[in-house]
Amino acid sequence: MLFADHLSRSISKSFCMKYAIGLLLILFSMNSISQNTQLPPDWANLKRYAAENSKLKAPAKNEKRIVFMGNSITEFWKVLDSSFFNNPSYINRGISGQTTPQMLLRFQQDVVNLKPAVVVIMAGINDIAQNTGPMTLEQSFNNIVSMVQLAVKNKIKVIVSSVLPANAFPWRPQIKPADQVIALNSMLQKYCKSHALIYLNYYPHMVDNAKGLDKKYSNDGVHPTLAGYLVMDPLVKEAIQQAIKKKLK
Repeated sequence: MLFADHLSRSISKSFCMKYAIGLLLILFSMNSISQNTQLPPDWANLKRYAAENSKLKAPAKNEKRIVFMGNSITEFWKVLDSSFFNNPSYINRGISGQTTPQMLLRFQQDVVNLKPAVVVIMAGINDIAQNTGPMTLEQSFNNIVSMVQLAVKNKIKVIVSSVLPANAFPWRPQIKPADQVIALNSMLQKYCKSHALIYLNYYPHMVDNAKGLDKKYSNDGVHPTLAGYLVMDPLVKEAIQQAIKKKLK
């Protein structure tokens, strides 16, 4: 019996040792895989505007600074419709391809720290395109809400823009975005109404009869041409004036 007990304990210890070594090897492998699949450095592209932000002086005493936060639609606005951004109080902080989690990560440095009177947020289309992986509309909505809350907390007035119409993505033809765009816009509009925020609705001014971006305003069905931006210019200017007149709670 003593020999049998001793043998049993030896086998048990040997098994435990092998199990522990095996577990360590699995954990090591998982760690290696994790390191190999980690997000690229500066995933949110915090460096993109870091130098410009550092050179930007605080707003003048009576200046009403406006920051435009968004993706390529915002970034290309300054390129294709440069005269609109001749106003030195208009600060463009769009980055091509970005999704709402990336914008949320850089919202503090690219919006809040610039001390604007108003922020114009346009986001969500690249979430639907799954540029940084699959996302639910609720996740996109929550990220936009978090940006709004950051702005409000810092006494920045907010304009939430609708997602522009789109019924196809040239870079992801398998995704059919039209109804998702409509659903996300509905969520944003309801949120703005219930929180007394300004909702800037570009959608009805730019949609075609197939729930896409009208060809008069786009060459690829997603990004506005100059003609598209010229439709957007007076709409956002009106919203900005409305925001400036609003009293902070």
